[in-house]
Amino acid sequence: MQKSSYTVTAALPYANGPLHLGHIAGVYLPADIFVRFLRLMEQDVLFICGSDEHGAAITLRAKKEGISPQEIVDKYHHLIEKTFADFGIGFDVYHRTSDPLHHKTSSDFFKVLHEKGVFTQEVSNQFYDQDFEQFLADRYITGTCPKCQFEGAYGDQCERCGTDLSPSDLINPLSTLSGKTPQLKETSHWFLPMNEHETWLTEWIQKGILEGVPQHDVSAWKNQVIGQCMSWINAGLKPRAMTRDLDWGVPVPLPNAEGKVLYVWLDAPIGYISATKAWAEKNGKDWKSYWGKTEASERKLVHFIGKDNIVFHAIIFPILLKAHGNFILPDNVPAYEFLNLEGDKFSTSRNWAVWLHEYLAEYPSKVDELKYVLTSIAPENKDAEFTWADYQVRINSELADILGNFVNRTVVLTHKYYEGQVPPCGPLMPVEEALQKKLREIELRIIALLTDYKIREAQQEMMGIARLGNKYLADEEPWKKIKTDPSRVPTILYTSIHITRELARMAQAFLPNTAAKIYHMLNLPNDSWSQPVESLPVGHVLNPAVILFEKITDEVVAYEKAKLIPPSPQSPYPMMKDLIPFDDFVKMDIRLGTVKQAQKMENADKLLLLTVDTGIDERTIVSGIAQHYTPEEMVNKTVVVLMNLAPRKIRGVESNGMLLMAEDHEGKLSALVSDKGFEAGPTIG
Repeated sequence: MQKSSYTVTAALPYANGPLHLGHIAGVYLPADIFVRFLRLMEQDVLFICGSDEHGAAITLRAKKEGISPQEIVDKYHHLIEKTFADFGIGFDVYHRTSDPLHHKTSSDFFKVLHEKGVFTQEVSNQFYDQDFEQFLADRYITGTCPKCQFEGAYGDQCERCGTDLSPSDLINPLSTLSGKTPQLKETSHWFLPMNEHETWLTEWIQKGILEGVPQHDVSAWKNQVIGQCMSWINAGLKPRAMTRDLDWGVPVPLPNAEGKVLYVWLDAPIGYISATKAWAEKNGKDWKSYWGKTEASERKLVHFIGKDNIVFHAIIFPILLKAHGNFILPDNVPAYEFLNLEGDKFSTSRNWAVWLHEYLAEYPSKVDELKYVLTSIAPENKDAEFTWADYQVRINSELADILGNFVNRTVVLTHKYYEGQVPPCGPLMPVEEALQKKLREIELRIIALLTDYKIREAQQEMMGIARLGNKYLADEEPWKKIKTDPSRVPTILYTSIHITRELARMAQAFLPNTAAKIYHMLNLPNDSWSQPVESLPVGHVLNPAVILFEKITDEVVAYEKAKLIPPSPQSPYPMMKDLIPFDDFVKMDIRLGTVKQAQKMENADKLLLLTVDTGIDERTIVSGIAQHYTPEEMVNKTVVVLMNLAPRKIRGVESNGMLLMAEDHEGKLSALVSDKGFEAGPTIG
């Protein structure tokens, strides 16, 4: 791979809610894998992200919750930043658009464009809420979608069918503030006349040429990115307002512009630049070198985004960068399609989601497992679907039975037959020579695929190494040859150790925690990808084997799927679950118990550690009720306990049973009580 310099951005997550698996699979995980690959190849790379904290949706959320927009973005910025860190997404900088540095950067950028005459000021009619005496941003307007007739469409998009809308497209538009029909009223804004840029955009997007100079390899761009861009251009680009009537955002830095802020899709991409500035100031670097030319070569700008952001990153932002001057344009915009969940779209409003921070709290040791599954189903060229059943199969049948099994057998057998020392390698048979050739071919394919942003296929090739190793051990059977042909066993295990090392080496991009565990078993530092590895010396001592992957039980799948039951349209509460036979009910041992001791679990905001007297024993139960009850409130309280639930380790503590609680539509919990004062022991049924 030729030495290059990269500035890689991941779309700024909107700071009005937590991250779900759809966000991760469609932007952040592929971006992180690509950056890890570049670093393993010892390329110069800066990885940028941050919270998008402006726009109407945040002010709407703030009004609903009765708090300020700043309180909303502070809450979710810190949650999102921590979630990324816990999941091992390795940004060089994670910034935020409410930061004063970003406000100044965006204002200065706008002023340069204004002084160059890039914008036109135009008067137009926009919806106005007379009760609240303010113009309505697109998200403050709902109505019936003209395409699918969904009655809850927003003024910028229908969340049911995905159609891009403008408020005037809606049938029976209503203000989300007053609930009344808004009035049209004149207002003035600064517009970007995108229609003036169609010629050079067409040349740049279709041929990779800008002003007669080759800029990027068009063949590396996804067909759907080029297709969506050209669909917009062929339909005729229209002027687009770059300012909004809002009191939350970057103020328009011009006289007589009170009450107006920069459009969030002008402000947000500039967040990549302000984040670079923040990082450069902290690290004593020149930020401009990450957005322009270096001495050695043209720096490559790469935007990882979802497909709904293509027009902003491949049309609008390039127009702004080129018009400003002194900036490189994107070398690639590898946009991803959408990830669905159990047969339906992820939906924050309907709570149809798997929230990443909740997954990490529930399964803190299963980070790589989730990375593997999400990369295996990555929606690179078409929409994909996450299901818990598929999650179980991929972890059990692939990670545990193939990768984990091969590594474990190799290390265990080396300890069993050679006290953990690398044995001497005898003459290679044709099978070993063929293996070495295949390993080199796989390595080159992985590098080529990652260079072309084909991350899902690259991970499949990495798993091919584990499959090769598994088949090699199964065919050679060193556990039998130790008796029938002992002279062959050292070569077999030497070769298996070499395969294990190559597997760890390639896994670093995809499964970094797993790779670190394998390297620890091999008692080796991590390898780079830029240089071939040296052979292990005979006598090198391996560390003992550890289990890399625990299998996912049917109970975990059932538990997670049960949490996904959405509320019905008529009621805020979950629909009734499937009918069960009476015999299944009588299997459950449910009793009253009395809490004797209660304390908070360390490093777990939601968990209480309880000692419960059930009338027949005292048992430890870990319960996720710490945000609803204090330890003091729980002591001496009579509770309902599911007794014969299989024990389960939670944060290292074995929990024996489950407290049964009532939950209302707001998520508040209430302990169940006996109206006759029963204490520990009575059964329920």
